[in-house]
Amino acid sequence: MHFSYQGKSFNAENTDEVLSLFNEESYAVVNGRVIQPGFSLEEYGLTEGFQVEEVPRMLGGKVHGSLARAGKVKGQTPKVDAEEKKKAKTGRAKRRMQYNRRFVNVVPSFGKKKGPNSNS
Repeated sequence: MHFSYQGKSFNAENTDEVLSLFNEESYAVVNGRVIQPGFSLEEYGLTEGFQVEEVPRMLGGKVHGSLARAGKVKGQTPKVDAEEKKKAKTGRAKRRMQYNRRFVNVVPSFGKKKGPNSNS
């Protein structure tokens, strides 16, 4: 089966023959798919006259965004001292507060229950 690469025509029967034209530092790509070894060209879905492109291998993994700006927001935010909180109730008083919150002051509502920290 004939195919073209860099304007030249070649003949191959399987993907291994196509990959033999490329070195280890690059991928062979057809229609956005990387060619894998060990297939016949028909099995791989390639038709007569397909065009092969060479794409260089990239070192490392994918990085989203520039690492030069990492930590930018935290560095810009002014430090605010924590406010003093009143002492939490313990023992009987804490249990009484829980009981009142869960069973006494209950407002019947429709839909899903909201958590104790929801602001709606």
